[in-house]
Amino acid sequence: MKVKLSQSCNVGSGEKPYIIAELGSNHNGDMELAKKLIDSAKNAGADCVKFQSWSKDTIFSRKTYENNYFLSDDYRDREDYTLEGIVDEYSISANELLDMKRYADKIGIDFTSTPFSKGEVDFLVNDLGANFIKVASMDLNNYPLLKYIAAMGKPIFLSTGLSNLSEIDAAIRTIEQAGNNQIVILHCVSLYPPEDIQINLRNMDTLTQAYPYPIGFSDHTLDTCIPLAAVARGACVIEKHFTLDKNMEGWDHKVSATPEEMRRLVIDSKRIHDALGTGRIDRIENDERLGAFRRSIVASQEILKGQVITESMIDYKRPGTGLPPEAMVYMIGKPAKRLIKFDEIINLADF
Repeated sequence: MKVKLSQSCNVGSGEKPYIIAELGSNHNGDMELAKKLIDSAKNAGADCVKFQSWSKDTIFSRKTYENNYFLSDDYRDREDYTLEGIVDEYSISANELLDMKRYADKIGIDFTSTPFSKGEVDFLVNDLGANFIKVASMDLNNYPLLKYIAAMGKPIFLSTGLSNLSEIDAAIRTIEQAGNNQIVILHCVSLYPPEDIQINLRNMDTLTQAYPYPIGFSDHTLDTCIPLAAVARGACVIEKHFTLDKNMEGWDHKVSATPEEMRRLVIDSKRIHDALGTGRIDRIENDERLGAFRRSIVASQEILKGQVITESMIDYKRPGTGLPPEAMVYMIGKPAKRLIKFDEIINLADF
């Protein structure tokens, strides 16, 4: 199955992997840095840049801000640290997001964002005109939001981190029952980073068997090895966090690809896609190469005219321009019609 993102872009079976540079909040609230990220993603060959459309009012409850703690963010050594302040500082406003969409359009790279509320969904669809909506793993069981997004009629990229198969199934059924079957399912492990043994890329096989939709991979590993392995297992979409510097302050920089890593991911994923082929076994090599590498029947000794040819009198050597080895059965027991010299290729006219 394929999902159509635009007139010129499909995602799914037979298509080259669609590479999303996940910018998230790696712009750190700085729109000049955001533009540099977009430029760099475009130069690296990514197909799409993706932001996250949250604000301090749509991502955390008041209780989380009062606790002033969220997992392992690395801002706590700042004298002015509060979680609410950091979230507010690193969020992106509607106007800023619109500016980034215009900039992405200007340089020719796809643009989308992950919404965290119904209002952000409306803005993404009605104002930004995004080709698809990315649903974060945390919202896979947020059925009211899934229904609302599905009703927009846009393709949905659904990340499956934090979830088991029954929860994934419930999410997909929710979207389908809302009348939307433009779904791309992204296998995901919501650890930053996961250990290799936790990634379980074979989950993509399970998802492929369970659903008719394209399957991709949302990656949180430290380099390009695992997403490339996902492509080799058939992932049609790769989402990879992207930064200009892994050492920058922020949530995701350490698990993000650098420009050089993204460039290698783009190049190598497309090479792997081409190398996977169609599954149809057929000869690729041309006749010249076939003749150079295969063998012909030759005389292993001098064979006199009229002498009956036996198996011990023949051998098989390059090039393959004469009779192939399997033709041996037709000449055994036949008299030679001429003198055949040692190591000479034997032809049909010779027996």
